[in-house]
Amino acid sequence: MLRALRSSSTTILPEPPQPQAFLSTIHPHIDPSQTKCTTPKPFPYTSTLPTLLQPISDQNPPPHLSYAPLFQFLTGQNFLKLGQQIHAHMTLHGLQPNAFLGAKMVAMYASSGDLESAVTVFRKIKDPTSLLYNSIIRAYTNNGYPLKTIDIYREMHSLRLKGDNFTFPFVLKSCANVLDVWMGECVHGQSLRFGLELDAYVGTSLIDFYVKVGELRDANKVFDLMTVRAVSSWNALIAGYMKEGEIRVAEDLFRGMPCRNIVSWTSMISGYTQNGLAEEALSLFDEMLKEDSEVKPNWVTIMSVLPACAHSASFERGRRINEYVNRIGLESNPSVQTALIAMYAKCGSLVNARCCFDRILENEKNLCAWNTMITAYASHGQGLESVSTFENMVRAGVYPDAITFTGLLSGCSHSGIVEFGLRYFNSMQTKYCVEPRHEHYACVVDLLARAGRLVEAKEFIKKIPMQPGPSIWGALLAACRKSRNLEIAEIAAKELFVLEPENSCNYILLSNMYAEAGMWKEVDKLRARLKCEGIKKNPGCSWIEIKGKAHLFLSGDLSHPQSKEIYNLLEALPEKIKAAGYIPNTSFVLHDISEEEKEQNLIIHSEKLAIAFGLLNTNPEVVIRITKNLQICGDCHTVIKFISKIYEREIVARDVNRFHHFRDGACSCGDYW
Repeated sequence: MLRALRSSSTTILPEPPQPQAFLSTIHPHIDPSQTKCTTPKPFPYTSTLPTLLQPISDQNPPPHLSYAPLFQFLTGQNFLKLGQQIHAHMTLHGLQPNAFLGAKMVAMYASSGDLESAVTVFRKIKDPTSLLYNSIIRAYTNNGYPLKTIDIYREMHSLRLKGDNFTFPFVLKSCANVLDVWMGECVHGQSLRFGLELDAYVGTSLIDFYVKVGELRDANKVFDLMTVRAVSSWNALIAGYMKEGEIRVAEDLFRGMPCRNIVSWTSMISGYTQNGLAEEALSLFDEMLKEDSEVKPNWVTIMSVLPACAHSASFERGRRINEYVNRIGLESNPSVQTALIAMYAKCGSLVNARCCFDRILENEKNLCAWNTMITAYASHGQGLESVSTFENMVRAGVYPDAITFTGLLSGCSHSGIVEFGLRYFNSMQTKYCVEPRHEHYACVVDLLARAGRLVEAKEFIKKIPMQPGPSIWGALLAACRKSRNLEIAEIAAKELFVLEPENSCNYILLSNMYAEAGMWKEVDKLRARLKCEGIKKNPGCSWIEIKGKAHLFLSGDLSHPQSKEIYNLLEALPEKIKAAGYIPNTSFVLHDISEEEKEQNLIIHSEKLAIAFGLLNTNPEVVIRITKNLQICGDCHTVIKFISKIYEREIVARDVNRFHHFRDGACSCGDYW
């Protein structure tokens, strides 16, 4: 619109439209439900739009400032075409905006998504004021141009225009976004110079800035100096302490708040989740659901708490949150449904995850939703479903990113569809313009190594155009045990001992391979090295959720109240499953002891204890879901298949790498894991 006006500046302007014609042109663009301002403002902004149009329609030429309330009224209403028509009407009457009117026009254009026109209006003003600069600073910040905001502020400062409590919050936000500590500190200095350090808006913005750049001490100093603390000031500081893992300090601040809003509660829940404190996050969420709670969860709160369910594999808690989502009418919210997909997938229910995905309208399925579903299938070893979902995404016109390919390649790896995986990897750059990252190369190594193509995987590592990290060598080492290739395992382990010397898993994995080969001297050497360097083994544990309560078991655990019943069930188990064809795989007991002792040792693994507890405490139709913090034991994998057949139970086991679905004596992985 503005470009057309500029190009016609040398031509004769047409005669301005008559007032009634102008009104009739504008009226069709007015939504009757939005004819009044939603925020009460001083007269005349509470008037209806036709009333605001009257002064420019009745007088010729219209009063210059009569356009200001019109542009202010349209700001944030998304009536860009109407704003352009009013701008054209003003231009056709030969009127040029001053700084005051220009500020209103900049705000209208920027809030309607036309930043280019906002900048053009700004640059045409001859005598700019602080108000005008504030409007363009806000425009750049809200449209995601932090560096432009900082440049404009420097320009404003060079003109000796004074910033105020409408300037500094937006500049500080931009400084935080680009981590420009020096500039943020300069703005802080300016706010002190102009006596705004105690202003609630500026103070809160300073706290938020210092939190985001990692200067929590300075954020706390600003907070302590504030005489009037807005709720947002408390919230910003709580978020900062949660970010730094200072949980107790954040809790003290939360409890000490004179009043709390939805952001306060959500910040705490999000902080607990991000710090791995799932139970605390869920407990605080439950507190919000109580009848006497003044603040109820919104969609952001729900998205913050759902990862806590996923982290602790709390399927029942997640299902209840899903029911709450439906009760408050958020079942059509794409972001909430995407979070539910991730939660259900990580709690072992692909069926529920897919239902949530299908609830999202096709035109509202964004890249995040597609990626979440692709990754869900991958983690459950459903590689072909990952591939199918990927192809459907591309057909829907949504183009993949790096996260998409991580999930896709992982799915191909877990399912053994090597050629599919290699084809997609090779198409990343050529077809989809996605630059392969370290994690993609790790997926390809895993893809090849799992398929037994260890030499090919080792040669592929040599061609990687970056320094191979722990995930790449770790994938190679893990696959070597299945193929019993000690030569390549030692090469991978040697690299890992340098890259992550304190990771006990690498030492133990190589030690296990030595033990399987009967190389007990090498086993003793590695154990001595672990002891000498003070590296402690991460103990394996498994847990199961029954009636909303998690029950954790260590290998050989006797601490549970139902230990007697659990061990009685497990002692009777070998005879039952041996009759069905089970042969104990004692190679997973890596001690130089008798075969009988090895078989006895196998029975007390943590995953078996958790499943036995589930058998004792759930009805036959209930799916038993267990989680293990390490990779599931090979013998346990075999035993669970027999348990699922003998007891006619569906069992879902989640380990550090993937999910296994057991039913009727078979596992979803097809023994490819």
